[in-house]
Amino acid sequence: MSVNQLKQKDWTKDGRKWIFQTRYKDLNGKIKKYKSKKFFTKKEAQEAERVFFLNLDKYRPDNDMTFKDLYLAFYEYQEDKVKETTLHTYKDRMRYMALLDNVKVKEFNLQHYELWRKKILEYNLSTRTRNYIYKFLKTIMNFGTKWYGLNFNHIYPKMTNFTDPNERKKEMKFWTFDEFNKFISVEDDLMYKTFFKTLYFCGLRKGEIRALNWHDIDFKNNTLSVNKGISDNVNGKRYIISSPKTPTSNRTLPLPKDVINDLKELKEYYMDFTNFKEEWFVFGGSLPIGDDSIRRRKNNNCKLAGVKEIRIHDFRHSCASLLISQGADITMVAKFLGHSKIDETLNTYSHMFQNKLTNIISIIDNLNDKAKNDNAILEEDYNNDKDDFEISM
Repeated sequence: MSVNQLKQKDWTKDGRKWIFQTRYKDLNGKIKKYKSKKFFTKKEAQEAERVFFLNLDKYRPDNDMTFKDLYLAFYEYQEDKVKETTLHTYKDRMRYMALLDNVKVKEFNLQHYELWRKKILEYNLSTRTRNYIYKFLKTIMNFGTKWYGLNFNHIYPKMTNFTDPNERKKEMKFWTFDEFNKFISVEDDLMYKTFFKTLYFCGLRKGEIRALNWHDIDFKNNTLSVNKGISDNVNGKRYIISSPKTPTSNRTLPLPKDVINDLKELKEYYMDFTNFKEEWFVFGGSLPIGDDSIRRRKNNNCKLAGVKEIRIHDFRHSCASLLISQGADITMVAKFLGHSKIDETLNTYSHMFQNKLTNIISIIDNLNDKAKNDNAILEEDYNNDKDDFEISM
């Protein structure tokens, strides 16, 4: 067994240079050689080597695997099955498993779980984040049941979500159309002006708008195609481009005239560069616009315009609010935002429909008032006809 660093000529383009090589016995008792794929660091290669041997022994009834063994095996299993951003999320959540690292999985009991749960409560996390971590633990346990024959029936039914009755739900911030106009009126840079307009009127996620290339803009049909997203600082990389958050996030959106005109002007500016390509990012050029640059520009404009400070993601909420307030159909709003289910739109923006509920009652009241008025007229006409009839008699 050995972990080695390859010669530089054998490194991958993204810098993977460590491997492990070993010999092992197969199911028939024959000695086999194994050479691993390449890894970024020596530590990653060593962990992969440990998981490799763990997998060889996974059918042993006396398996002494620990929780760390289990979640590393889970991570390796997922490496070629999920997006790189998802792997990055898994890796981030593994640090919350540290309390269980040395616990043998076959000995895992309710006391272990309760100690882990108390530890998670010590972190300054929202209830939502704690439950994401809790869900990750259950995912690892389910993986162990499926692939290693582990039995958690004695503990699984007693595990519960994190709850906090005293936690107040964060108020959703958004800008009205007038507030946005104040904000955009102080922006004099064409790229940023176009960026914030596209963000506000199209309801894009930050990763979606940063990933836009010029071939995603159709000036003939005045549409914008969302088909990818950008994530920063994933596995040591400055940024990566991956598929959108969900399949329904792939969408083509019609663009307002004002946004189209700004995009045309911005492209003309880029085309003055001799090395311009359609693959360039709409916002940034040869590289995508930086997250920190966006945030600083946005905060500075808020101060200059005298409007409340909102997050970049709140531009998306603002777009939804604008559409709902103007009577847009909820199904179309869900499709516009790229939500996988209409329930997601309704649950997220239910408070914005309060005025619509009031309008519904007004419609019913108006119908009842009209019916009463019509009945009164009919009754008056009947009485008049009756009086005329009696006089003629």
